[in-house]
Amino acid sequence: MRPSILQFSNSKRQSPYCFQTLLCSPERRIRPCFLSAAPHLSTACFPPLAAMATIEASSRKRKNKGLGENNKRKKKHQDLSDVRKLGQQLLSSRAHINNLPLLLNFLDPTTSYPREFLLESLLSLQSFFTPLLPQLPSSSAKPTEDPESIYWTWVRSKFDEFVQCLIQLSVSSTTSEEALREVVLDTLMECVKVGNVGKFHSSIYQKFIYSMVYSIEEADTLLNLLVSKYFKYIDVRYFTYISLEKLIRTIDVKECSDVGPKREDTENESPARASGQLLIRNIHHVISKIPPLEQLDEKSEYEIWNESGVFTKEGVTESKKIKPTEGKDGKVKSSKGVSSSVNISKKMKLKLSKAWMAFLGLPLPIDVYKEVLVTLHQAVIPYLSNPILLCDFLTRSYDIGGVISVMALSSLFVLMTEHGLEYPNLYVKLYSLLEPSIFIAKHRAKFLQLLDSCLKSPLLPAYLAASFAKKLSRLALTVPPSGSLVIIALIHNLLRRHPSINCLVHQEDNGETAKDVNSIKPGIDLFNNEETDLLKTSAMRSSLWEIDTLRHHYCPPVSRFVLSLENDLTVRSKTTEVAIKDFSSGSYATIFREEIRRRVKQVPLAFYKTIPTSLFSESDFAGWSFQSD
Repeated sequence: MRPSILQFSNSKRQSPYCFQTLLCSPERRIRPCFLSAAPHLSTACFPPLAAMATIEASSRKRKNKGLGENNKRKKKHQDLSDVRKLGQQLLSSRAHINNLPLLLNFLDPTTSYPREFLLESLLSLQSFFTPLLPQLPSSSAKPTEDPESIYWTWVRSKFDEFVQCLIQLSVSSTTSEEALREVVLDTLMECVKVGNVGKFHSSIYQKFIYSMVYSIEEADTLLNLLVSKYFKYIDVRYFTYISLEKLIRTIDVKECSDVGPKREDTENESPARASGQLLIRNIHHVISKIPPLEQLDEKSEYEIWNESGVFTKEGVTESKKIKPTEGKDGKVKSSKGVSSSVNISKKMKLKLSKAWMAFLGLPLPIDVYKEVLVTLHQAVIPYLSNPILLCDFLTRSYDIGGVISVMALSSLFVLMTEHGLEYPNLYVKLYSLLEPSIFIAKHRAKFLQLLDSCLKSPLLPAYLAASFAKKLSRLALTVPPSGSLVIIALIHNLLRRHPSINCLVHQEDNGETAKDVNSIKPGIDLFNNEETDLLKTSAMRSSLWEIDTLRHHYCPPVSRFVLSLENDLTVRSKTTEVAIKDFSSGSYATIFREEIRRRVKQVPLAFYKTIPTSLFSESDFAGWSFQSD
């Protein structure tokens, strides 16, 4: 049976939590406006309350009018002491619960209250809500007929407003001071820490990540604060991966020019929001700034932001800093912390894999695409639960050609050598990448080192090694001197690793049949430089005559270094491989610096009995004359 007003008013014990005290007392501890949170307690059930609500509404209108139309006049009379007094009253007694919405009004980003007002109200509200968080019901909970339930539901709604104001302040351009933004972020993260009945409130944190990623101007500032203060905690990183994955799943890939999350609670969002490529760049900045998972040993430890969070076992709270324990003899023993670290590592790798795989499925801008490929083999692959999942992305990138293929080769090589990936077209694509432009590309050093690593296996067939050697020697005629040096080093290693292709150094015609000798003209190179099939290049029937021309190269370091190929490279005990990294980053500047530091015993001097009148004399070029008109 529903209680009536008379039952509450005739009660001898006037509890401070009774319905009469909450609604009908002269202090009006709670306004009837919170009845909207309890539809079953409508004013129709209580006629006196209907009139009371009308009076209260008209009074609220007058107050709002004073705060709205005469806002400037009000602000002149408001003082910091008034705001501080509102906070002190709110913290002292429930009788001043009506100060709660007044303090929330100072946190509205659309208002132009002074910075001191915002800080004072922020500290008061944080002090009020923090001890109440374990008692607050969930946002979706419906109140019962109990007045206490209605009160806590109303307080919960105000806490949700408080959190929403903090999120808006953190991404608002009006919060120009970094110190103020840091205070707002700290307060928000405290709400995240214990907002879910003492546990990590993933819903609040997810809303914050959404707002930060969709922010146009303040995403980098917030991200730097998160990295410096909170990304050191393992559970914060864990829920960041979860939030990013959920965000990416809501993005419409087909309409990337107008990207937006499919959510219902967007009426309070800022109208200026990132979309399209800017949104993808913001996501990449966040996911790439998350520190990798450290390997746990006796000197390292995992820090957890919330002790009662996701990294618990059988309901028992783990230590805030998980580390292995040592016995009396000083040796590290297996403990609950060590076993928990294994579970933490598995969970983190799983969430990291899901977030990165979802991100790589987006239409990445070309600059983001290149940044991902450059760091993928070091920052992502070692921490994935199953790195083979990247094979489709990497093979597609490798098939694109150009600099994208060069950058994808590093990660693809890691998958093939460390994770058992089979990619039959590796050498075909690698052969097609050998062009003069590759020796002046930005990432040529890493590519050339990987090229040398790919050709290191002694199990490569002779025709394949010969094709690469011949292709490189042909390129030596057109590349800069720095490229010629690295080509000589690559060919040196190929000849030493694969004795079966040493015939290319000096090819004799005795092995040809009579029919072939008659059909081949003298001085014709049988190597087909345009052939893409390595089996049909005819490299084994050619020779490295291009390398012999480098003996007369105009650059002295090239002509000197090519003499190393005159040694018998088949005797492996007397020769060593050349380190490609010593030549892969070469340029005109490095060659010039090396020549300047080089000590020359005999310096040639230019001495002329008569002043020369031309660059060349006629004796230098027999049959040619150099006469000026």
